[in-house]
Amino acid sequence: MSVDTTDATHPATAGAAGAAADPGAPAAAGDRAGAVAAIFRRVLETSDVTADSDFFELGGDSLIATRVLSAVARDHGVELTFEDFLLARTPEGLARAIEAAR
Repeated sequence: MSVDTTDATHPATAGAAGAAADPGAPAAAGDRAGAVAAIFRRVLETSDVTADSDFFELGGDSLIATRVLSAVARDHGVELTFEDFLLARTPEGLARAIEAAR
């Protein structure tokens, strides 16, 4: 098995960041916003995402938003609703919603 050493989400290469990916592990709001931004980048297939980027202004739609919500549930152990997503359309906003749901 080979390990992609550029993959910061892989436990073998992530170090402390790998611990933050554990749904039960506490993470700083900035770390969580960065993780949500990475989800946005992946599902929107763009690198132009910051903590305050609006998902819909980046070209996202309701169908792609469901992929974000699924990834949030898988990666952070929190199930947010589509309404939660509409109220928090940025990585920073979703990070706060994740924290509030914990």
